[in-house]
Formats: sequence, structure tokens, C-alpha cells
Amino acid sequence: MSGKPLAHYLDSYLLHLGYERGLSANTLEAYTADLGGYLAHLAARGVTTPADVSSAEIEEYLGRIRGLKGLAPASMARLRSSLRGFHRFLLDSGYATGDPTALIEAPRPWRRLPHVLSVPEVERLLGSVVVEGPRGLRDKALLELAYAAGLRASELTALRGHELDLDEAFVRVRGKGAKERLVPVGETAVDAVRGYLAAGRPALARGRPVEEIFLNARGGALTRMGYWKILRRWSKEAGLESRVWPHVLRHSFATHLLEGGASLRVVQELLGHASLSTTQIYTHVDRGYLRETYRSFHPRGR
Repeated sequence: MSGKPLAHYLDSYLLHLGYERGLSANTLEAYTADLGGYLAHLAARGVTTPADVSSAEIEEYLGRIRGLKGLAPASMARLRSSLRGFHRFLLDSGYATGDPTALIEAPRPWRRLPHVLSVPEVERLLGSVVVEGPRGLRDKALLELAYAAGLRASELTALRGHELDLDEAFVRVRGKGAKERLVPVGETAVDAVRGYLAAGRPALARGRPVEEIFLNARGGALTRMGYWKILRRWSKEAGLESRVWPHVLRHSFATHLLEGGASLRVVQELLGHASLSTTQIYTHVDRGYLRETYRSFHPRGR
């Protein structure tokens, strides 16, 4: 448990929202305003670290905001979501040992439908990578594995050598809350990773003992920001720059599996979602696919 001030973690959380969850600038601005006011309120009451925050403090703050500002239900729901998301981030990241929002009445769920690439667009993106030199080998392996296993940016950059079994074509992933899961990896991704490990990684590492699989140009572990820059470079090369951010390959992985006939439970397991309701959002992405499935299987669907 960390004793650092709550405000210390705000920038990290906003980076997480922007780079891993792909939230828009306007949405990030709203989260910044919500959390800035919340943290200022807590600081004024002497509540400064994650361990100091209680459910009663949060309830008191929400009641105060409702009374002073008379926010509409949608705005109050967003505020609650902002607070819940921030405290869950602190818990999942190991900065707190509990979530004081767990007992707070949850707002009515509202979510943006995740943006996904079509299969041809993914093929175009992955095919755009020029496999020349250590960085080209790394970039190819990185993006192929991201799509093949549906990994979060944080999971991908944290992968270590012993967590990847290329002979059995499985990757052991350490997800949110330190939960582990096994995810199969396709032959194309396995071949790309083998090529990188054989000829790309040794040149980047230059003998340095770094555990992480994916390295930057200086031989250190690749960061989430580094992954985003690589993805942005090749999406621009493929003419998809405006449609791609780190989570889009994960969203596409899940959607393409469901479109191919995979069960929701299997996709939930592969993504590492604790709740099936989180995975269900992908059933709303491709309405054309849903309509065709209904027509094919419902006795009076045509």
C-alpha cells in the first residue's frame, strides 16, 4: 500500500485512460475536472492518501455535489464512474489495498461501443510492417502478438521470456489484479516472435539482462507509450492512423472471435474479464453480424 498523495496518481490514471482505453480528449477533460474537484475536496478535509479514503467520505462528497450543483442524473452517473474507475485503478495497480467505492451505489451502466478494425484492415496494418533490422523484427512480433492474443498494452510490454511457450503456442498473461491466464497464440504470431527472439532482440539487448521480451532501441524494456508510438507509425503507413489506438487490436481480437462463432464465455476467458457483462459489449459492435445471425437461427427470422 502506498503512502503517496492521491494527486500523485492522477496523471498515471489519465494516461491509462488515454493510451490503454482510447478515451477521447473531451472525455479525458471531463474525467480531469471530476477527479480534480474530488481530490481537492479530500485534501481540504485532510484525506490525502489512498488508505485515508472511506466509503463515507465518498458518499458525503457525492451528496455535497448533488446539493450544490444540482447535477443531472447523467452527470452524477459520470461522476460516480470517474471515482469508481480511479479507485479501481489504484487497487489494480497495487497502490491501495481496498476499493472504497465498492459499496457505493453503482450508476446505470453506460459505455461507448469499442471501435474495431475489420479483418481486411487488420491484415493491412500487420502487412504494412517492414521486417528489416532488429526494430522491424520487433515491431512485427509486437503487433502480431497483440492481435493474436488480444493483450492489453500493459500486458504486452510486461511479458517476460518464461511466460511465452512457443513450442506449445501459449502465452501466460499477468492481467489486472495480478490474475494469470493462458492464451493460445496463432502460428503467424509464433513465427514472428521466433524471428524477433533469434535475430532482433539480441541486437537490441546488447548483452543487457532485461527480463521483458520487447525492448526499446536503447535495450531497455519497451513502455506502453513506446508500444503506442510503434502502433501509430505502422497504422499511418497502412492509411489507418485515425482509426487505431492501443486497445483497438484487443477490441478487434474479441469481435473477430465472436463473429467467427466463439462463445462469449471463451472470449471472456481469453480477455481476462472478471465479469461476463464486460465482455458482452462486444456483442453490440457489429449489428450487421447480429442481424444475420438472428435471421439464420431464429425460426421466424426471415
